[in-house]
Amino acid sequence: MTDTELRRVIRLPHAIAIYMASVLGAGILITPGLSAQVAGQASILAWILLSALSYPFAYTFAKMATMNPQSGGIYSFSRQAFGKYTSNSIGWLFMAWFMFGAPANAIAAGYYLSYSIPMTRIDVFLFAGTLIALASLINYLGMKFSARVQILVIVSIVVVLIIAIGASLPTLNTGSFVPLIPGGNLYPIGVASALIIWAFFGYENVPNLAGEIEDPEKVLRRAVLFSVVIIGILYVSVSIVIVGTGAYKVGGGIVPFEVLMSNFLGKYGMFATSIIAVVAVFSTANAYIAGMSRVIYSVSKSNGMPSLLSNLHPVSNVPYKAITLMALLGLLNLFFYFIFNVNLVTAFLMVSGIGGTVYVVGSAAGIRLLKVTGWKKFLPWISLITSIVILSFINYLLILTLVVVVLSIFYTRLFGGSKDPGANPG
Repeated sequence: MTDTELRRVIRLPHAIAIYMASVLGAGILITPGLSAQVAGQASILAWILLSALSYPFAYTFAKMATMNPQSGGIYSFSRQAFGKYTSNSIGWLFMAWFMFGAPANAIAAGYYLSYSIPMTRIDVFLFAGTLIALASLINYLGMKFSARVQILVIVSIVVVLIIAIGASLPTLNTGSFVPLIPGGNLYPIGVASALIIWAFFGYENVPNLAGEIEDPEKVLRRAVLFSVVIIGILYVSVSIVIVGTGAYKVGGGIVPFEVLMSNFLGKYGMFATSIIAVVAVFSTANAYIAGMSRVIYSVSKSNGMPSLLSNLHPVSNVPYKAITLMALLGLLNLFFYFIFNVNLVTAFLMVSGIGGTVYVVGSAAGIRLLKVTGWKKFLPWISLITSIVILSFINYLLILTLVVVVLSIFYTRLFGGSKDPGANPG
């Protein structure tokens, strides 16, 4: 499978911005508060642990992308390692990942905005739908334009985070951190980690775009290092501030940064944070539509999905039918969340189950395919073990992942004959 139709327009600044937008986005604005609701001050340990363990994920997926730099990321790796049934399941899981995750993120952005601007529940959901549609439209305009948007967005997010963290340090209550593990109970840390892993999903997204990265070996190696360090520092700092100020106790833990900024700048801080939250969620949706549409593009080229989804736009050179499908699925599931009043913790845990399963397969593919020596040969194993442990805390919500996999296998059995003669026939 080759990607001669796609253009290599992504450079190092773009790659770092897309990494950070994919990983940070709404995760850093919402998940720290929700995880503190679940585990209190012990959630800080979960953030530190997963910040350290994020490097094995990022390294494994980026290294495999440099072996054969084509669009599709983990889908392409798993196809080479395990065959079409497994890889097509990964493609379907990526589609479900966006379908269930993008609406949850967009709803959270709506609630952020409603904290400073009066909005009804219907207003929040209409706003969420507008975000998904707008992110889809941006992706129609082409990868280069989308990447430039990400740079501007991620700079604004980081600036606001630094201001919020710096302004909150004098108000930290050290008593909020003691005892760090109340009652010595470690189970809440596991549940918090299962929720927090959502905030670290994204390291698989840039490899999805490998077919459009200039000099993938050099760009991905540097982008991974910069991104992991910056994101880890930001996440741990944010978790400390949110616990130390008790901001997670307001608004159900959904709007901790709005609480922080309102304490610092009053209503202007609230409004500014609302805007940044909206921009962050838009950035995440924009990055994931870019990456996951390329997965659907690659899967459809091998008949794992309808082949019409591999059509590229004659002007912008993007898989516009795949983008359209993702937008429609996201909006459909947004309606589902509205009708059944699904809470955000449940929605995020469902997506954690989907993403965790993708990470299990991607890590296993890394163990099978990567030819590395020294201490780095253990990184795919660390990634695999971490993913399996996290999945053990998802519980019954893993049923959604199982349903998607079964549908994929059924479709592959009926229509999924491989177009790629070099692929493992599975």
